[in-house]
Amino acid sequence: MPQYQSPGVYVEEVSGGVQPIAGVGTSTAAFLGIVPNEVTVPERNAAFDPTKPAGNTNQPFLATKFTVTPALNAPVLCTNFGEFARAFGGFSTDAGQRSLAHAVFGFFLNGGTRCFVVRAADNAGLTGAALTAIEAIDEVAIVAAPGISAAAVTGALLDHCERMQDRFAIVDPPRDLAGDDLGVLEGGTGSVRPRDSSYGAVYFPWLSVFDPATATQDPAGPGQLVVPPSGHVAGIFARVDAERGVHKAPANAVVRGALDLRYRVSRPQQDGLNPSGVNVIRELNGATRVWGARTIGGDRQGEWKYVNVRRLFLFLRESLDEGLQWTVFEPNDQRLWKKIERNVAAFLLGVWRDGALFGATPAEAFYVKCDAETNPPEVRDAGQVVTEVGVAIVRPAEFVVIRLQQWSGPAAS
Repeated sequence: MPQYQSPGVYVEEVSGGVQPIAGVGTSTAAFLGIVPNEVTVPERNAAFDPTKPAGNTNQPFLATKFTVTPALNAPVLCTNFGEFARAFGGFSTDAGQRSLAHAVFGFFLNGGTRCFVVRAADNAGLTGAALTAIEAIDEVAIVAAPGISAAAVTGALLDHCERMQDRFAIVDPPRDLAGDDLGVLEGGTGSVRPRDSSYGAVYFPWLSVFDPATATQDPAGPGQLVVPPSGHVAGIFARVDAERGVHKAPANAVVRGALDLRYRVSRPQQDGLNPSGVNVIRELNGATRVWGARTIGGDRQGEWKYVNVRRLFLFLRESLDEGLQWTVFEPNDQRLWKKIERNVAAFLLGVWRDGALFGATPAEAFYVKCDAETNPPEVRDAGQVVTEVGVAIVRPAEFVVIRLQQWSGPAAS
């Protein structure tokens, strides 16, 4: 309490009791890959003379060695592809670095703005120290290991997201399927699909894109390379989040930079993949589009079968977690309960207005309850304050059904 020593008018600032809860970011990605200390980056040889026989002294390209500067398991922030290239090299001939480079390039090309890149020496490092290194980076919301479909790695990515509960994994399938058998992706015997998890999604097939390294090595060829889709899809996540919001399913979106697909999937084939949670990338209406929005396991995930539903809940959980930190050690009484109710309701009102919650009115879309019923004496004695929040989620219109029938017109009068 302030002390007043002499007569006069004293003006004080009084808090209105509202601590605005800001929505957290949802589109910062973390890409993990196996990158050696040195990679080979082909560069055009300006002295090459195509009229003379090719040989040791007359090569169309030079194999330049690039020393990778970041240490193993050290996250590097990249806000454009140039920053990645300066740290990890550009488009190279090294398989691991090449997948990582195209993933980062595809991420920025499709709408991404910020990502962390971590390199490891092998799969053991990838599933251990590399994943541990990104745990402390709170803004990471998307995780991927481009081009790596080994069960140990995909399982570790999903375990990481389930444990952290503030991020989502994009998992790559194998590049090639034995005998081009799509059935191994449906979850049956010999399945190569990742294990079920509502904290991740898998996208099939790999994409064919322009590769400067291939074009440099073979100037007369098409210059294309088949690359994993996770980086491009992560960019689509970021683009849809920015344009529509995290509640919008990241599907029916054009994959920028995709020239072709490793496999062409028909609708009957997708009928077998979609229920199990394999999101197919297809050529539709002259464009390559993401044509699925399921978490891994699909129908088996019940209320968590849609990517946008899981990611919206991650957004809500993390936003409330960060936005209510001020309540810790506050007196646990009715005044605190009312402040929590007001702040959470104000935040959810904005989420509803953005179109993320279902209901014609806020009362139909959400409720917040923090009172003596949720905080009886035994709860208060344990040092806890409990708030109950309910939200009605908007789910995607995955199946648009149009019923047509013949009509002879209105009867003559």
